Amino acid sequence: MDKIPVQKIRSDAKLPVYASAMAAGADLCACLDAPVTIEPGQTVLIPTGIAMAIPEGFAGLVYARSGLALKRDLAPANKVGVIDADYRGEIFVPLHNHGSKSQTLEHGERIAQMIITPYLTANFTLSDSLPETARGEGGFGSTGTK
Repeated sequence: MDKIPVQKIRSDAKLPVYASAMAAGADLCACLDAPVTIEPGQTVLIPTGIAMAIPEGFAGLVYARSGLALKRDLAPANKVGVIDADYRGEIFVPLHNHGSKSQTLEHGERIAQMIITPYLTANFTLSDSLPETARGEGGFGSTGTK
């Protein structure tokens, strides 16, 4: 799998692009009619202007761009977005402002990155018991902090 059909919903949308030869994530860009300001604590759904046909057996995982998160406190509100192979609508990124200053996005600005990855589906079956393990029911923090 190396070709993924991408449709421009808007003619001025940008296709996803890898910023370097070994980048895992392809940058997604904002497709805006006018600049959008995201206030502190606010989440805004940002359009990309594109749709794509991800192959069956794969998903598009939408992650924060580290520079945008570090320098401007903007990251996807859902932490990691999942674009399923059967979704054909426009891709949006719900960006949340975690900082204390308003942040303004411009058309064409890189807002997130998408990794195309294979996935497995499970056949969940009801069981009266589960196999024993050394950890057992130990939950949050049960395996230590170091």
